[in-house]
Amino acid sequence: MKNRTIIITGAGMGLGYAAAKELASKGANLALVDYNEESLSKVKAELNESFPESKIITVVADVSNEEAVKNYVNQTVKAFGKIDGLYNNAGIEGKQASIIDYDINVFKKVIDINLMGVYYGLRYVIPVMQEHGFGRIVNVASVGGIRGVLNQMPYVASKHAVSGMTKNAALEYGKDGILTNAIAPGAILTPMVAEAFKQVNPDDPKAAETEYAQRNPTRRLGQPQEVAKLVSFLLSEDNGYVSGQTIAIDGGESNIYGNS
Repeated sequence: MKNRTIIITGAGMGLGYAAAKELASKGANLALVDYNEESLSKVKAELNESFPESKIITVVADVSNEEAVKNYVNQTVKAFGKIDGLYNNAGIEGKQASIIDYDINVFKKVIDINLMGVYYGLRYVIPVMQEHGFGRIVNVASVGGIRGVLNQMPYVASKHAVSGMTKNAALEYGKDGILTNAIAPGAILTPMVAEAFKQVNPDDPKAAETEYAQRNPTRRLGQPQEVAKLVSFLLSEDNGYVSGQTIAIDGGESNIYGNS
């Protein structure tokens, strides 16, 4: 990854932050994108201290805004001259509610960020990769992109769409040296997942977390750094032939959904 240029959206926390640390440790140059300027500044400061050889820029952006996506792409090219990898990670869960009760405005927001945000990233990064004949893209789907999840209709719809877009990108741009995959994390202990447990059990979210973990074959939740290692491989030249896949990283739990 040394001197490779990688864009990470949603880099201010969770899976994006973990990937930033993993990639910086391997010498990658990073464009960190997030809507939260304060979080971005903290992440950049930490990485600069720990990995001074890694060159890092930050771009504040709402990925559901097409012009903001164009800007983070342009800023990356201006800083580094190329884009080797895109970790299309930014996303939200939304709220938990039944299909007929779901707030339509929240529904639209989830679709705008999780689906359109990923699409805009693909739309404006791929032409830059084509110019150099090389690219690696990792989109973040979810186990909600390979199965249903109760009371999360827009999240599930958006993540299934991410998986579908991944397949199409792999088909259309493999000839240009661009490999596109998606990951489907299960319950990884990120701030977003912690918030979901608060919605499930506001009085004792830790109990909700413990109960959920017992359903997993490993009897635990995943850690962000475990996802980061998979992402790092998929974004690297070591990955020469994996493309168009949605790879579950969930301790094997998706194999028993619907049967337990």
